[in-house]
Amino acid sequence: MGQGTDEIEAWLALRAAPGIGDVRGRALAMRFAGALGVLAAAESALVAAGCSAATARRLHDPAIRRGAREELERIVAAGARLVALDAVEYPAPLREIHDAPLHLVAKGNLLDAGPAVAIVGARRATSYGRETAHRLAAGLADAGVTVVSGLARGIDGAAHEGALAARGRTVAVLGSGIDVVYPREHAELAARIIATGTLLSEQPVGAGPLPDHFPARNRILAGMTQGTVVIEAAERSGSLITARLANEQGREVFAVPGRIDSPLSAGAHQLIREGATLVRDLDDVLAEIEPALRGRAADGGSAPGGPAGDAEAIAGFLVNGPLSTDDLVRASGRSPQEVIASLLDLELRGVVRRGSGGHFQLAGRFAGVAGLQ
Repeated sequence: MGQGTDEIEAWLALRAAPGIGDVRGRALAMRFAGALGVLAAAESALVAAGCSAATARRLHDPAIRRGAREELERIVAAGARLVALDAVEYPAPLREIHDAPLHLVAKGNLLDAGPAVAIVGARRATSYGRETAHRLAAGLADAGVTVVSGLARGIDGAAHEGALAARGRTVAVLGSGIDVVYPREHAELAARIIATGTLLSEQPVGAGPLPDHFPARNRILAGMTQGTVVIEAAERSGSLITARLANEQGREVFAVPGRIDSPLSAGAHQLIREGATLVRDLDDVLAEIEPALRGRAADGGSAPGGPAGDAEAIAGFLVNGPLSTDDLVRASGRSPQEVIASLLDLELRGVVRRGSGGHFQLAGRFAGVAGLQ
């Protein structure tokens, strides 16, 4: 499976272990320096860290590790990869939420580190709703913003189509396994998204689109973006759940007004009454995420693997092996002073280490990122 297979399997095993969820799993990974450290820890140490005796025993059950190995094989067979919580590719905003997924399954291009906005709304959308979603998504994509949605019928599909029409990036977060496209009529749309963007899921390969998967999916939609735009939503809908989650996570919430006599306008109008930003046009959204756009422009408008303005981007250049400072300067387009400052930050955080000949490489659990490509 390539470099880092043990660590990748460990993240899968940790998530699959009974009694371990995203919140507890993250706390344990921080306590024991990664998922592999959790599985290697003595039962007494796990109990001291807050696990029950039964959970500590389960973490040492060989069947858990075998199951993780088999799941990783299914992920690879599906043409996908695992993106663990400590991977450079993992969306930084999503990592900030308290119940961030311990891992994601991704298919398609590397996730972009730039600004992102979610567009969600009714499945049975009107032509006005679909046209508005398409137009806003195209404008956001043209401005360098990744458009995130859920691949559903109606507003979601129109948002993905708009981003693709503008030759921009779009991410579809699934409520099913990475190999299960729902609805089925969006199989061709999913294939086009994979060609230039990314499909994401936290569900096991083969998992169907079960009702309880979608509220969990919605926290990813809200969590990996700077804001969520709601276009046409009834008073009780999954789109309002996404908006509420975005608000709880400290992200911007936007709502597009509609006809006052339409039930599909009730949810968006309620959000506006509660303080959501009313969207009249693209500029209303761009104005609220301007800080993220300014950061993107300062970094040269690049995706991971190009010039970028943060330490994580420098770490991203190391996924394929050690590089010298001069190599990183050439690859990133940044000044030697900026690269050295980023490397110092990464060293202090334990993300990279200095090897022989002055070359830098990913350290410890972070070294597994190379095996995800």
